Amino acid sequence: MAKIDLITGFLGSGKTTFLKKYVNYLLSKGQKVGIIENDYGAVNVDMMLLGGLMDRGVEVETIAGACDYDCHKRRFKTKLIAMGMQNFDRVIVEPSGIFDVDEFFDTLHEEPLDRWFEIGSVIAIIDAVSDDELSEESGYLTASQAANAGALIFSKTQLSDEHRIKNKIAQINSALKSINCGRDISDIVIKKNWDDFTDEDFNAIENCGYEVSDYTKNILSENGYMSLYFMNTNLSPENAEALAEKLLKTDKYGKVFRVKGFIKDGENWFELNATKKQTELKPIKNGQDIIIAIGENLDEEKLKKAVEDEA
Repeated sequence: MAKIDLITGFLGSGKTTFLKKYVNYLLSKGQKVGIIENDYGAVNVDMMLLGGLMDRGVEVETIAGACDYDCHKRRFKTKLIAMGMQNFDRVIVEPSGIFDVDEFFDTLHEEPLDRWFEIGSVIAIIDAVSDDELSEESGYLTASQAANAGALIFSKTQLSDEHRIKNKIAQINSALKSINCGRDISDIVIKKNWDDFTDEDFNAIENCGYEVSDYTKNILSENGYMSLYFMNTNLSPENAEALAEKLLKTDKYGKVFRVKGFIKDGENWFELNATKKQTELKPIKNGQDIIIAIGENLDEEKLKKAVEDEA
């Protein structure tokens, strides 16, 4: 049976960055690895960031586009069936930050997947420098992901400090109590800078397992989380950064958590990844002219106008 891992984490927490490091470790052990990517939007930008792994023989499948629960579950099962026929040692599932973890467990207990896959590790990524305040829905999503995790790994610890991380752990434990989950995640936290991870660290993560925890399920508002994308923007790198700052610094467009995408400057492509705390714009081999805004209660018309004004 193939082991299958789930890497969860809120929007912009660093899941794809961790995924690449983790898969490189698995490849160094000679494992055959497959990845299922799900992006909360009609275009899967994160998949484009995995080109280096694909060049090394990693099979990447994608579920693109937000849809209802039943539709997404069918797509997920179809991808898993395709993966199950390829004799992988390890399959990694990286969903959007907007994800019901129960879908992972429920789907894998269905036939024939229960004969092909064994659940390995559930890994939750937490941004060590993210905003301290979470909306009710954001708090629920963070808590529901932490409730099942075998390891809770902080990202960007080099940009944070022990006091802030301690407060974040307390915040997550408080969020768990708010959904009637009695779990304390303090003993599964990993706070080490990812650049300093050793094979021993990755081995512990690979074998961290998962927790089956009871908690009160919440139904997310249909008008809550959204992902809006704008193609063929013709933005320059400088204008793309200015746009991201504008969208993230004011609530007039809705509550924007993350702005990402690709920008072309002459013959060169750049990857944009922006949150309220950090904006990254770095060269990338290939891209697609697209800007994606992810957040709560977004105003599509105002966002479209903001993109056009910067073009």
